[in-house]
Amino acid sequence: MILDAGFLISVERGEASAQAFLVSHAKDQRWHSTHPVVAQVWRDGARQARLATFVKTLTVHPFDDGPAVGQLLARSATSDVVDAHLVAVAARLDLEVLTGDPDDIAAVGTHLGDKAPVVHRWP
Repeated sequence: MILDAGFLISVERGEASAQAFLVSHAKDQRWHSTHPVVAQVWRDGARQARLATFVKTLTVHPFDDGPAVGQLLARSATSDVVDAHLVAVAARLDLEVLTGDPDDIAAVGTHLGDKAPVVHRWP
């Protein structure tokens, strides 16, 4: 599963719901995110100990597919590069998405046809 910013914020805040979700899915999940998503929530690692520790457990994917993301933005008539990159990575790796913005993510994903990732709402 690939995690969007909302879930990372929940981890940083120490929300019990995030911890419970991680525990309940621990056996069958490898957690992913993207560098742009981490950039959205990262401000000061010294003050974000929970987030800094959690990010170390993730596979964080770089933004190395700019043309594909730009094409996806054009097809979806949207402008959020972070969302489009998250969708592109999820589709490429056949991962489901956990996000607080399921409508936005799904709107981008629909332009991938049958490769669109499954989107789950957080929380």
